[in-house]
Amino acid sequence: MQRVYDFLRRHPTGVDVFWAVVLFGINLAGLISSVDSPPPPDTAPGAVLGVTSVALSLLLGLVVALRRRVPERMLILATVVGLAQVALDVPVMLVNFAMLVIVYTVAADGAGWASRFALVVGLAAAPVSTLRWPEPDQTVVRQALFIVFLMVPFALAWVLGDSIRTRRAYLAQLEERAARLEREREAQAKVAVAAERARIARELHDVVAHNVSVMVVQADGAAYVLDAAPDQARKALETISGTGRQALAEMRRLLGVLRTGEPEESGEYVPQPDVEQLGELVEQCRTAGLPVDFKVEGTPRPLPSGVELTAYRIVQEALTNTRKHGGPNAGASVRLVYFDDGLGLLVEDDGKGAPHELYEDGGADGRGHGMIGMRERVGMVGGTLDAGPRPGGGFRISVLLPLKPAH
Repeated sequence: MQRVYDFLRRHPTGVDVFWAVVLFGINLAGLISSVDSPPPPDTAPGAVLGVTSVALSLLLGLVVALRRRVPERMLILATVVGLAQVALDVPVMLVNFAMLVIVYTVAADGAGWASRFALVVGLAAAPVSTLRWPEPDQTVVRQALFIVFLMVPFALAWVLGDSIRTRRAYLAQLEERAARLEREREAQAKVAVAAERARIARELHDVVAHNVSVMVVQADGAAYVLDAAPDQARKALETISGTGRQALAEMRRLLGVLRTGEPEESGEYVPQPDVEQLGELVEQCRTAGLPVDFKVEGTPRPLPSGVELTAYRIVQEALTNTRKHGGPNAGASVRLVYFDDGLGLLVEDDGKGAPHELYEDGGADGRGHGMIGMRERVGMVGGTLDAGPRPGGGFRISVLLPLKPAH
């Protein structure tokens, strides 16, 4: 049964042609049965009337057959046939049901002007046919009631078709809205993916810059004391090895997010350092040969994960810059301050530093991207960053991160 229904939906014109043939056949049978009957008074002779009726029936059948292909043209054809029927004095036939069908079709599928025209034609058909072929011995009141009775089907057909048109427009609007929402969701998903990849890029920069700088410092130290102090050189090489493994582990987990179709090796791809790990970071820098004074002021308390990660990466990047640009005898200090409504960071060094423009704009070696990344991180959590050379030499980075109650 479903196959039959699907077939009929795929071939609407074929269905209309079938009903047109049925309607014409029934009407033709009625015409043949009335051949032997005497024609009504004041009408054309039977032979002429029969041929005219058949011709008009064919045209009205064509209206039914093509009503969904060209509804406006079929409405005009039906109107012309109706006027010809009145002019040629051909009485109402069963095939005149086509007028009711085309009124519904145009109201549902036709243009706006055609829909209004169909309503006028349909409402006019009843009084015209009644006045053209009145019933004998019928009073004016009964004739008026009969006209109203005949107008009702045309009005209902038009209302039904117009309701179908409104419902289709509403459904089309819903489908268009659903498609638009789907496109917006896809766009938002792409934006989220791009943002995640940008975040991973920043994470990779911080991981690589920090660990590689530690490895470079240790390698230089090992080469310097290799002959004079082999034990110190061995310790430096062990630090290089441990730092390299740590960097590889972090990079592997970071890059895991960018891979598709691979199962997770752990419950979390990306490491999320927090302020509690700043002590380990400072100790690592001390081991690498950079003296760092680390102080925590205020009462430590739970922080939003985004603030903790930002604070850790800011300190990590600042100490990395000190090792890169501070010189051999540079030292640094890190202060972490808990305010009532914010978290403060102050990272200073007393090295020779680098030009402020290099930190801000970057250079041929790309060293300025670290400061750009700092500002992006701080901006993402709504904080402020102030960075620049110190009056007595060195560099200073001051950050204030707003705090919200941790849930």
